[in-house]
Amino acid sequence: MNIALPERVERFRADLAALAGPAPAAFGVAVSGGPDSLALLLLAAAAFPGQIEAATVDHRLRPESAAEAAFVGELCAARGIAHATLTGAPVAGNLQSGARALRYDLLGQWVRDRGLAFLLTAHHRDDQAETLVMRLQRGAGLAGLAGIRPRVAIGGLSVLRPLLGWRRAELAEIVAEAGLMPVEDPSNADDRYDRARLRKRLAETDWLDPPALARSAAALAEAEQALDWTVEQLIAERTGSVPGGLSFDATGLPAELRRRALLRLLALLVPADPPRGDAVQRLLAALEAGETATLAGVRCEGGPVWRLSPAPPRREP
Repeated sequence: MNIALPERVERFRADLAALAGPAPAAFGVAVSGGPDSLALLLLAAAAFPGQIEAATVDHRLRPESAAEAAFVGELCAARGIAHATLTGAPVAGNLQSGARALRYDLLGQWVRDRGLAFLLTAHHRDDQAETLVMRLQRGAGLAGLAGIRPRVAIGGLSVLRPLLGWRRAELAEIVAEAGLMPVEDPSNADDRYDRARLRKRLAETDWLDPPALARSAAALAEAEQALDWTVEQLIAERTGSVPGGLSFDATGLPAELRRRALLRLLALLVPADPPRGDAVQRLLAALEAGETATLAGVRCEGGPVWRLSPAPPRREP
């Protein structure tokens, strides 16, 4: 394994430590065989020898996928790294989002079965810039514009992204210097997918600066965290108990803090599947008008002080 520059290994070690503190005895790395994830594997193995395991998810959507997973397995075996191939095909619907959800489900189960502390993925600075532009085009709010988070919990799985400060070209260079030929996923160049089209446009646009876009996403993520912290303080200060439920004093709060507080209250009462989107906006409008409405099994009474409680079961006709 050739990571020619020791400063790269030290840089990676510091990036992971900033997210996780001292590295645990064992953690996982998601490796598809593409250049980004191969670079992640090489860096992690060089920085933390004997502490990593790798997994590849094969969705069986392409004839080549089994051979690509086997390639990663052989690469790991040659370096003494435990490797698992996880298989499963996404259900019908949006193919990419379905594959992503299934991928994290499979990886999460693997991490738990192996007793690993967390999972690393290879999202990098160029991914961050692409995500920000895509979400701007879709009219995303602050949470969406915060982009890819360095650390996130997905279905109970702790996912860390230590490469968000690295460029795609840097990672490709590491793989090339190691003498490896990475897997090329054709979907990355398929114009049917939004990200593939955007990636081509960004490559053709020399006035857009991916590092600057990534810095903006990081600043927005800090603002998002500050708002989340503020809402937690408001919940602690303004929430009371009523028979069977909660009350919340919404007096004088800006609209965005009212919206976030309502989401948090609903999550407290419906932790399994709190509602989102337009349904919450309609509920917020009803509360601000002093009306009573029910959403997701929660009865909500409006006015200056909201009252939320589980709705009584409907009577059968």
